[in-house]
Amino acid sequence: MRSAFLQRLPLYIGGFMGPFGTVVIVPMFPELRAEFDASSSAVSLGFSLYLIPFAALLLVSGTLGERWGRRRTVRGTYLLYAVASIGCALAPTLTVFIVARALQGVANAFITPLLLAGLAETVPAERFGRQVGIYSSFQAFGGGLGPIVGGIAADTNWRYAFWGTMAVSLVLALAPPTGEAPRDAAAPSLRPLLTGRMIALSVAFLFAAAGPVGISVLVGVAARDVLELSGTATGLVLFGGAMSALVLGPTWGQVLDRFGARAVGLATATAATLFAGLPSLADNGWTLAIIWIIASAAISGVIVVFQALGASIMPENRGGALSFMLSFRFVGHAVGPILFIPLIDWSVRGAFFMAAGLGLVTTAVIGTFRDA
Repeated sequence: MRSAFLQRLPLYIGGFMGPFGTVVIVPMFPELRAEFDASSSAVSLGFSLYLIPFAALLLVSGTLGERWGRRRTVRGTYLLYAVASIGCALAPTLTVFIVARALQGVANAFITPLLLAGLAETVPAERFGRQVGIYSSFQAFGGGLGPIVGGIAADTNWRYAFWGTMAVSLVLALAPPTGEAPRDAAAPSLRPLLTGRMIALSVAFLFAAAGPVGISVLVGVAARDVLELSGTATGLVLFGGAMSALVLGPTWGQVLDRFGARAVGLATATAATLFAGLPSLADNGWTLAIIWIIASAAISGVIVVFQALGASIMPENRGGALSFMLSFRFVGHAVGPILFIPLIDWSVRGAFFMAAGLGLVTTAVIGTFRDA
């Protein structure tokens, strides 16, 4: 058991890197504004333009990676991620910084789906939900540690965070990922992905990510600009929510194995929709942290359900199906801040509850889903 965990550890750490790289800049928005003499909207492009090429490439990256070979593709993209991190660390202007962030997104588009596809090849189907839960826990840990590291870097020198991602990427490039697709497998095609079922689930994931699943960005902005918390304190608030997701990831996976995707998806999507707006009611850092921990518990369940579905719905092209669904998720993550961050100046509660309300679409779609 222990040796199996160690064999999968590079997959889990790779899952950590994607969310870490996405949210590491959230607590450093004020410092980036000052460094580059830019507005909040301009700086937020460093978040959104990481996600937009990431999401666009996810439509095809899993299928291309299956054709090229998972190990070779993942190693190459870790190296690209390291080079892009150097670009962020040395960026003399906001434009260079944003371009480097976009390159990080390009690299991550090939890493995330291929790692989960590889994981699916290493465990029996009846225990796959638990493994996805463990993988999601590492993702949650990355999403939680990212704001901590970003906040500490913001309070010292924000460029240090990107030197760190460079170092981790280089180490991961040396660790061989497991779960290579069979050599005699036919080259997967994109056409089978364009079914009504796949598109409906993917759109549901998009609405979840633009709304309740992606609400952490609003939490980070509100913590800095509304409650006036420090970068480190903001990171700690977001870390608490991530730890909730980390602890519950394997449990959600076990529940999924037992009760099925429809039942667990309905319960978690409903709870996430109800809880995601509540952080806007907090009037201090402690209250915000407690509410965010509770909301994150439900949000983590939604992520486990969708990732398990993506990696298992089409065994002949696991990477392609998962990357297709994840592309919709990260379009949602990219669009959400563009829609809702400007609304914070109008109404904090309005921005949060409007974002949370998008979860109603996710809940409705899952309600029509039937387990295989």
